[in-house]
Amino acid sequence: MKFPQKNKQVVAIFLVILVGIILAILILYTGKPQVTGDESVHINDVQPSRDSRPKHGELGHNHEQDHLVPSIKQNPPHDEHQHSAQIQEVIRGPHGGRLLTRDDYSIEITIFEENRLPEFRVYTYQNGKLLNPDSSQISIELQRLGSKPQGFNFSKERNYLKGDVAVEEPHSFKVNVTAKHNDKNYHFTYDQVEARTQITDKQLMLNNIEVLTAAPATIKTVLKLQGEVQLNADKSVHVVPRIGGMVEAVAVNAGDTVQKGQVLAIISSQTIAELRSDLLVAEKRMELMRSSYEREKQLWEEKISAQQDYLQAQHDLQEAEINTRRLQQKLNTLGASERSKGLTRYELRSPIDGVITNKKISQGQVVSEVDSLYEISDLSTVWAEIIIYAKDVHAIKVGQQVTIKSASFEAETTGIISYVGALVGGASRTAMARVVLNNANRKWLPGLPVNVEVASDEVKVALAVSLEGLQTLQDRSVVFGRYGEYFEARPLVLGRRDNKHVEVLKGFHAGERYAAGNSYLIKADIGKATATHEH
Repeated sequence: MKFPQKNKQVVAIFLVILVGIILAILILYTGKPQVTGDESVHINDVQPSRDSRPKHGELGHNHEQDHLVPSIKQNPPHDEHQHSAQIQEVIRGPHGGRLLTRDDYSIEITIFEENRLPEFRVYTYQNGKLLNPDSSQISIELQRLGSKPQGFNFSKERNYLKGDVAVEEPHSFKVNVTAKHNDKNYHFTYDQVEARTQITDKQLMLNNIEVLTAAPATIKTVLKLQGEVQLNADKSVHVVPRIGGMVEAVAVNAGDTVQKGQVLAIISSQTIAELRSDLLVAEKRMELMRSSYEREKQLWEEKISAQQDYLQAQHDLQEAEINTRRLQQKLNTLGASERSKGLTRYELRSPIDGVITNKKISQGQVVSEVDSLYEISDLSTVWAEIIIYAKDVHAIKVGQQVTIKSASFEAETTGIISYVGALVGGASRTAMARVVLNNANRKWLPGLPVNVEVASDEVKVALAVSLEGLQTLQDRSVVFGRYGEYFEARPLVLGRRDNKHVEVLKGFHAGERYAAGNSYLIKADIGKATATHEH
């Protein structure tokens, strides 16, 4: 039976597609080593990797980082040798670590740090098969820039050898490996580089990169608080009329500057009119009693009238004088003059020199002796009231010097804490401190928010670096240590700080040099060199 020509073509196409799928499957499954168990791991099929971005478990950088920041590289001297980035071949083992082989013996080195301190883990192989860890004796020596060699010994744990101490950051070093297996010694050496760059002294000078030396320093612990400018309550008054009445005239407005004794407003008061009328009557009666007294005195002296009439006239005069003085003092107490253009006129006057900061009076208004009509403040000094959180109360004391900065514009001054509140607010959980500020130029306006810095403590620390040299690399605080012509990142554990220095608790040593001013150029150079953290 013969198939039509068209059916033959369809069958041929189908066979070609089927063969292609089978070949793809074979290539996929034979292109990488298969690991079915620790005792059956083979490494014969492991290929060198040229990938510059290592997988998890790889031991660090394996290439030279000679990149320089563009600004550093501009116009280099003719005698400087320009390097290009070179990527060394790194053969990886089944566990993702660096694989080192001599003859039929291989070791795989990894740094493991998942949920623990970084530790060396070493796997050993012979003819590509995983060995019992006890059959090998391994030791590693690390040589970091600027540090003494660090040795590691190993002991068996599961199917690998584990280092006896943690591998501290940075993971950038020269590695010397010594191994012994079946009475045969092996030695391996390689470099692992990360966060390192080479910059000559001339390039440092051309780019104004400052290099300082880590040393002890005095740290002034600065507590940063917030506050607000307030009127000086000791030099602010509320002007209240001492008698009720109707406002006839208003002489000043809010914002006006007034002098002590200046008329602020005129009030028409019936009470004042009655007092002045009584005073006029009393004065007339006093004049009459004085005339009567002088006449009776003369008659008594001439033996014309009896002494009793003289004494009675003297008594009446004294009563009239007392009543007159009483009415005069009452008017003076109310702030009203004894004589005025009108009996009802009451002049409200300023008790101090200052500025009208509040006004609640208008013409025609009826006021009483309890109404605050004006607020007058002497703005030559103001208060900065500081909010203190409960946790910081112990650090704030009377007599401490503070720096006060405006939160709204460029203004700064210093002052001394004159008062610290004795209570912490039940709702706000804060206390209050006060600083008296000189305000002769009227710069510190009441209501202005301010930022306050208090030097709460001063302590000598064993090691500190400049804040200029502190950078962030891969979410870690680092400085770039200077070692010969190389800069390399040093992760730090930091302590106290002020506006100049920060205390170093771990990660750097006294006497080591580091980049300070313009250190961001070093960071940019390392970043351009794709200095990732590799294991």
